[in-house]
Amino acid sequence: MTPLPELSPIHVAKVEAFVYRAPVTEPVETSFGIMHDRPAVLVRIEDDEGAVGWGEIWCNFPGVGAEHRARILESCIAPILKEQAWPHPTHAFNALAQRLHVLGLQTGEPGTMAQAIAGADIAMWDLTARHLNQPLWKLLGGSRHVQVYASGLSPTAPEHLAAQKKEEGYRAFKLKVGFGVQRDLTNLRALRSMFGDDTLLMIDANQGWTPDSAIEMSELLAECKPLWLEEPIRVDHNLEQWVQLAKESKIPLAAGENMRGEAEFSAAIASGAFAVLQPDLGKWGGFSGCVPVGKQALAGNRLFCPHWLGGGVGLVASMHLKAAVGGDGFVEVDSNPNPLRDHFAGELVYPTDGAITLPEASGLGITPDLQAVGGFLVPHKYG
Repeated sequence: MTPLPELSPIHVAKVEAFVYRAPVTEPVETSFGIMHDRPAVLVRIEDDEGAVGWGEIWCNFPGVGAEHRARILESCIAPILKEQAWPHPTHAFNALAQRLHVLGLQTGEPGTMAQAIAGADIAMWDLTARHLNQPLWKLLGGSRHVQVYASGLSPTAPEHLAAQKKEEGYRAFKLKVGFGVQRDLTNLRALRSMFGDDTLLMIDANQGWTPDSAIEMSELLAECKPLWLEEPIRVDHNLEQWVQLAKESKIPLAAGENMRGEAEFSAAIASGAFAVLQPDLGKWGGFSGCVPVGKQALAGNRLFCPHWLGGGVGLVASMHLKAAVGGDGFVEVDSNPNPLRDHFAGELVYPTDGAITLPEASGLGITPDLQAVGGFLVPHKYG
């Protein structure tokens, strides 16, 4: 648990979810599905003094998932947060995880519960830092400068979007693969040819291959020297299979966005299979869970690169997470059009020579302009 300066216990008075869905002209393609719009679930927590903290819950899939997660927050998370005063955000995180564990098992939705808890944890930390009048990165003992990369380059003419992102200040790029041998190889070669050997490239298969095909693809794609190969196989393969794949892959492996819980991350780090750890603080853990995981990853000589593919509140939180943990690695910034990212994160989506400087303002340093995105608001309450 991160020590905090003297702080009065937080009395949560109100917990709200706001669901947004922004249409896009070009769907976002992955090896397992297509996003036809860009959703976001924002979490707003207000204490009895009127102070407010903001968070975000991961909600990209399924297409109706955003509304469901908002209802989970308001029906399951909110009553517990309002029951008592919380001396530390991590006390609330641990209580939520313990109290809702059986419900997650009973409903078959432990992941959904974890995501709602994670969004609440982000908001609790934002609220805490605002009370202390400190930027969250500083409160957590970090530096305000973080490296970023442009992710989500689609399999359709990725070099066009990559060129645009380079103009915006990005210096590292991640291509989506898993769309056929020739298409993947052609796309990666095009990026390498365009950027030259000095630019960092990564690839993400989104769990799209079998272990045998992952080995074959790593041999073919290794010619372009990608920094890592992300989730080449399903994350439910056991660690022994991941370890074997790591031994045979020509490209270092990355994973973490679909891992959940300290025990799973600890085992993954100890296995040696993963060169890069990528927890998603809106899927599991928030700051309370992911800061310790990040520090453990660095202690194990792994790159720590938080995953994020959603709205701007979660993106800025990911930047604070990386800043808090420190060390080598990058924060993921989705390249595809998303007004819910741009409206909330503002100038923080535009790096200078591949790096972002976080603001000195308290908390996350941003306050979502709900009026600006009012046209994307969708109802989620019953009745």
